[in-house]
Amino acid sequence: MSDPLFERDTADAALDLVVRAAGPYLASLPDRLVHDGEQDALIDELDLPLPERGDGTLAGVERLLRVGTRASTHSAGPRFFHFVVGGATPAALAGDWTTSLLDQAAGLWTSSPLAARTETIVLRWLKDLFGLPESFGGVLTPSATFAHVTSLACARTWWAERHGVDVAAQGLAGLPQMPVLSSGLVHVSTRKALQILGCGRDNLRTFSRDDAGRADLDAMEEALAALDGAPAVLVGNVGDVNAGDSDPIADMADLAERHGAWLHIDGAFGLFAALSPRTAHMTRGVERADSVTADGHKWLNVPYESGFAFVRDPSLMPRAFGAWGADYLTDQTGEGLDYNTIGPESSRRSRAFPIWATLYAYGRDGHRAMVERHLDLALHLGGLVEKAPDLELLAPVQLPIVCFRYRPPGVPESELDDLNARLGEALLADGRVYAGTSTYRGMTVFRPALVNWRSTDPDVELLVEVLRELGPTIK
Repeated sequence: MSDPLFERDTADAALDLVVRAAGPYLASLPDRLVHDGEQDALIDELDLPLPERGDGTLAGVERLLRVGTRASTHSAGPRFFHFVVGGATPAALAGDWTTSLLDQAAGLWTSSPLAARTETIVLRWLKDLFGLPESFGGVLTPSATFAHVTSLACARTWWAERHGVDVAAQGLAGLPQMPVLSSGLVHVSTRKALQILGCGRDNLRTFSRDDAGRADLDAMEEALAALDGAPAVLVGNVGDVNAGDSDPIADMADLAERHGAWLHIDGAFGLFAALSPRTAHMTRGVERADSVTADGHKWLNVPYESGFAFVRDPSLMPRAFGAWGADYLTDQTGEGLDYNTIGPESSRRSRAFPIWATLYAYGRDGHRAMVERHLDLALHLGGLVEKAPDLELLAPVQLPIVCFRYRPPGVPESELDDLNARLGEALLADGRVYAGTSTYRGMTVFRPALVNWRSTDPDVELLVEVLRELGPTIK
């Protein structure tokens, strides 16, 4: 085989291979191990020297599908509770395939009015879904971390301008450190964004009133007062990844207004709590923030590379990311918005298509129903944990995160962390249910996240069964 030009007639057949593999693979997810020990041997089939002469389109796609459908971690299935990962709804999956089919250059209006307008539409829909003012600016990003980079770059621009500096043009040299304050619920992705922006991940100061990390607002107020009017950034968090805790966003908005601070909200998955009357109180006040982020591959259940950044003052976005001086990389029609001028990416795929597809397919009611079903699922798991004599619930169930540990009778407290760590390793190796461990209030814990649209009661019941089966085998 040689130039792909001579393989152009195989495109239909190659896509047909994917379609024919998709149905059986998706149907098998409820019965598969989430992870098995044969993956490395299978992946070896891809680890070949670079071919001098390729085997052709169909041979390559066939091999990738054969290995991929067997060797992947089946995180699209209903029992992947590790991290905070949803699946991809049928509409979102098809929308993502459409993204690759159309292969739009989504950064420029000139290159794709379709991509640019669809992004504008889904950002408007998302603001409506979350209760954010339509006047907020927005951009889709590859992840929550990039959404933080986008929002905090705007905060940095705002902060530097108050010191009389155009930081995009002149950099940070000569400026003081940008004060950043949060609670102990702050996620590492916020620190990573600050690191990328040159503001320093360890420059962020946390103020907690307990070992769970809940915000100490009085201490925050004292720290802001000590700045004597200098600009600062507050970070509020909706949906802690260990126990589902949230900061008091409305109170933090009051605090930011009193001290003239920028309020940034990390709503990576917790922002979707706004959809249910049962949890909407956790997001009350986000409409008063200066920037808000969320992540679509979590509770929205769209494929990976789907973050959202919203900024109250849209004019800050081009000041942070525009004016990069390549004349050919601009809208030469004057008709629309170039999203590559208001976010960190220049080359961008049209990640709006799967979001449009899933929001159009299921609407507000369908997504509210999914959110509430996951809340019920978490309560069901919490109830199973409380009934089990060898499991201990460590935090109230507030969002679809259930925080607990294995605690069999007679095991000393000093041995529980090591026991749970080894049980977590055994659970991942077992592969029937995928849920690793974390640290909460100094304890090694399980904190399964139940945000996959496929998950139902039997899936969380199996988690409890497997943990109680494996627990006595840990020596």
